[in-house]
Amino acid sequence: MPQTETPDTGAAPRNRLRWWTELPLILLVFAFYTAGRLLARGDVSTAVDNGLAILRVEKFLRINGEHPLNRLFRTEAWIGIPADFWYASLHYAVTPAVLVWLFRSRALHYRAARTWLMTSTLIGLIGFTLLPTCPPRLLSAEHGFVDTMAQYSSWGWWGSEASAPRGMGGMTNQYAAMPSLHVGWALWCGVMLWRHGRTPLAKTAAVVYPLVTTIVVMGTANHYFLDAVAGAAVMGIGLLLTPLVLRRAERVRQWYAARAGLAPTAASVATPAPIVSGGCQTSTGERIPRQRESRSGSGAEPGASPSDAGDGAAAAAR
Repeated sequence: MPQTETPDTGAAPRNRLRWWTELPLILLVFAFYTAGRLLARGDVSTAVDNGLAILRVEKFLRINGEHPLNRLFRTEAWIGIPADFWYASLHYAVTPAVLVWLFRSRALHYRAARTWLMTSTLIGLIGFTLLPTCPPRLLSAEHGFVDTMAQYSSWGWWGSEASAPRGMGGMTNQYAAMPSLHVGWALWCGVMLWRHGRTPLAKTAAVVYPLVTTIVVMGTANHYFLDAVAGAAVMGIGLLLTPLVLRRAERVRQWYAARAGLAPTAASVATPAPIVSGGCQTSTGERIPRQRESRSGSGAEPGASPSDAGDGAAAAAR
């Protein structure tokens, strides 16, 4: 099983990672992610107001690329249908795959990468709570958006409510659009592939995956461009906080180990070390203890030094 060390240092691995401890941790964060989206539904009118405010800002800055992309996706099925599959599938498939790859093949970098992803996800949940946002596809028709997931729902397993499977739309929060963690997670995957991938294919995927994901979330009318920008910003904040989170986690681990009795006790520390010089004696004038031996037939008296015995003379009285 792979081992890991504190990121960006040359120290030897300290703690062995086990999949049966990592998997529940990742599932716990994913449960927080899902539950947070459900609990942070917010007021629908507030979510619509926030969505319209974002759209107005984009139009003012002339960065509302959602409109031309959405027109392309809804008129060209050969683009729109693969894009819907991309949106509904890869968010939940590529990210775990990259995590498993790091755990198995890049274990020294896994702990920092996992912590970065989880920290950023929890920050994103704060965004869902504080800023419920209506995605473009849920705005009134006068704003010019079409929900391509609903348009092409007969081609996939999803229904008319985001990317949730048919009949399970009530299990997702459709107003959790700001920030876009689709883009945030894709950016994390891209960074991991670029930094730790060793093949041209990995480098290419590192660029293509987050770029195409950003285009897809806008073209399917699930996110505004500023949602994507916010998703990247959340990942940046998570990256800056990762060293702090790692240090705090290490302190908690050490505290728990001490409380569980894994640290040395006071009694064991106070116990004197055993004498290891048994059988050795030091005579006056000697700096290094020498083993006293009796040699048969040498004529040396008991207690004489080997050199004295070798001369055949009795040890001098001291």
